[in-house]
Parts: sequence; structure tokens; C-alpha cells
Amino acid sequence: MISRIHPYANGSDLEASREFYVGVFGLEVAMEDPVLGLRSPANPTAQIIVLPDGAESPAPRFGIDVGQPAAVDAAHAAATRRGLRTVYPLTDEPWGVRRFFLTDPGGNVVNVLAHLR
Repeated sequence: MISRIHPYANGSDLEASREFYVGVFGLEVAMEDPVLGLRSPANPTAQIIVLPDGAESPAPRFGIDVGQPAAVDAAHAAATRRGLRTVYPLTDEPWGVRRFFLTDPGGNVVNVLAHLR
């Protein structure tokens, strides 16, 4: 069900972040809007997302791509049944993902998502 888990980094200067991750680690730019998405050319599931200041509220610590929009709905239903705290509602975003945010027991905000096909 899970196709990838990617961390989020803060990025007050996206150009500097791009130069750092591309120049030092050889990552390639996979996305530039609404966030900077970088991935390994050899392993495209190895990714990091750089969030510009104020891009997300609340800001997630990491994202879990569950593969299909129906799996996002299933995870949302499971979280709701368990009484977990959703901090960003189930939403189809204009950039092509279905997602919601919830908090884990440690208070970390988790972005649960899948690309819309």
C-alpha cells in the first residue's frame, strides 16, 4: 500500500536548497511548485521535499504516499474511527494529490497522500 515515505525540510531560500541538494548529493529536481521536490536519479523513491516558509500550516514532518486516492480515503476513515486528530482536511489539491494531515502519538504532523491519476 505504501509507495514511499519522504521527509520534509524547511527552506527559507529554495534556490540555495536546490543548489545544496543537487550540488552535494546529485539529486534531481522532480517538482518546483508548490514545493521543491528532489529525488535520486538512481532510486526515484528516495526523495526529500523542501517546504518554503509558510507553505503548509501546520507543516508536516514527513509524507506517506499510500499509492492510490482510495487508500487515502481508507487511511482517513481508519484515523477517524480511532479518534485521531486530523489537522488538515481530506482534500484534492490543484497540483494533483489527494491528502490529509494527522498527528501521530508524538505530535508529528503526517501528510497522507496519493497522486490523482
